[in-house]
Parts: sequence; structure tokens; C-alpha cells
Amino acid sequence: METVQPPQSVTWLVHLDRAMWVGGVRGLMLQALHPMAMLGVWQNSNFQDDPFGRLRRTADFVGRVTFGSPEQADEIGRRVRGIHRQLRILHEGRHHRVDDPELLLWVHCAEVSSYLEVARRGGLGLSERQADRYLREQRRSATYVGLHEEDVPGSLAEMDAYFKQMRPKLRAVPEAVETVRFLLWPTLPKELRALNPGKPLYFPFGALCYLSLPEWARRMYGLLPEVPQAGVTAGLRAWRLAMNSVPEPVHDRAFMPATRQMLQEARDRLGAAGYDMGKGLRGLTNPRRWATQDAA
Repeated sequence: METVQPPQSVTWLVHLDRAMWVGGVRGLMLQALHPMAMLGVWQNSNFQDDPFGRLRRTADFVGRVTFGSPEQADEIGRRVRGIHRQLRILHEGRHHRVDDPELLLWVHCAEVSSYLEVARRGGLGLSERQADRYLREQRRSATYVGLHEEDVPGSLAEMDAYFKQMRPKLRAVPEAVETVRFLLWPTLPKELRALNPGKPLYFPFGALCYLSLPEWARRMYGLLPEVPQAGVTAGLRAWRLAMNSVPEPVHDRAFMPATRQMLQEARDRLGAAGYDMGKGLRGLTNPRRWATQDAA
């Protein structure tokens, strides 16, 4: 296998779609509704000093367990599990493990369900069967953070049941509200302060992420006025169309240097295996560009 998830997977269709940027921020907003998960982020990260760093690190992890080699995926999995193993959450005088399976499962489900929901709503034509297949494929990704495949929802029905089960445990604690306010209007890190005049252009993106949340999640936060959901869908489609038109080399500049290097190594491996890399990784969503043995 040249990559952890092959070009024939539904994961490629979803993770190469530029709607992932909206899905990623939406996922963070959804994750924040679990009080213990929110405290874990609040107490153990510097997201307010580096708002885009966490998103880029998440993109690196997702990229490596999708397009990376099995060795690269195993390495980042060990690294992530090692970090989580050392971290604790202080709550009501007691310390709780960051790598508690319940917390890991919540973070995984909030993340992958957001990727899938935003991509489909933005116009990626996936059938119900393909959506189920995506969630089954993502069970493997969950193992890299320490979960067992059989414990992870692997279909739309199982994911819906999981969220119904979790909703009584969710609430918008003050830290979660402050986090979402921050994601709607982030403070730029020092190296990006020159971009402050352009911050008003960011707000529509942040609002789109928020307004794409489930109705029950928006009701918990109550931070923005409700708008017709048909308009939100239109906004997602417009964002997706615009971002998917950006050439792959230009788009890749948004990632960390290590991520860009990993993606290039994936292109090299796939090219050596007989895939047509003339249009980059996104081009491999077209079966006619697959290696001959895989297209048969």
C-alpha cells in the first residue's frame, strides 16, 4: 500500500476537498461542548496565542493518517499518544487523563462528522452508502490516537445514535463560549499581525463554520442570530467552489513545512507505483489516473 488510505477510498474524496477547512473549525466548535474535553484544551494548549497552529497540527495529523506511508502514520500516532499520556485535566480538585477513551472518542466523532457533513452539504456528491464507508474507514484513523475500531461509530446511523447518547452530557461552559467567540474573531499571532486590517474578511468564514453546526449546538451557544439554513448551504457551496479552484501547490502553502514535505513524498510514492500525478493528489480522485493494476 502506497498510502494509509488509498486513492480508491472515500476518505480521499472527503479529505482532499477544501471544505475541510470549514469542517475543521466546525469540529473544534463542536468538540468544545464537552466540558471535560474543553477543559483539556483550555489547560493544556496555547490555542489563543496560536489560533491557527492547532488547526494546522490537526491538518498534519489527518494528512499523515490519510496520505502518509504506514510508517509515517504509526510514528505520528505514537507521538500523539505519548503526548496525551502525559497530560492531565484538573476538575473539581481531581486530575483526569486527557487520553480517557470517552474524551478521545468525542473528539474523533466531532471531527470526522464535521468533515463529512460540511463536504456533503457543500456539494460533494456522496451517497449514503459512501458516507457510511467513509465513517468505517475513519475507524482506522481513530486507532492512531488509542481507540479500538469496534468502539468507533462506523455508519451514519451509528454516528447519529452516538450524538443522541452524548447530548445530555454536553453544555456550553464559559470556556467553550469564549473559545467559539475567539474562533469567530481570533487574535492573530505576532508574525501575522500585519494581516489585522483584513480580519473583517475572516468573520464570514468563522460565521459559516458556526452556522453549519447542528441546530442543538447553535442553541447551546446562542452566539449569533439564526439565519435561513438554505443560505448557509449556499455559503458552503460557494466557499467549496472557490477553494477547490485554488491550484494544489498554492493551497499547500497553508500547511506546515513538514506537512508539505509529507504530501510531496506521497506524490513521489504514488508516481513510482504507476499513478498519473499530472494533476497532483486531487487528480487521483479520477479513477482514470489510478495505477493500471488498481483500475482493473
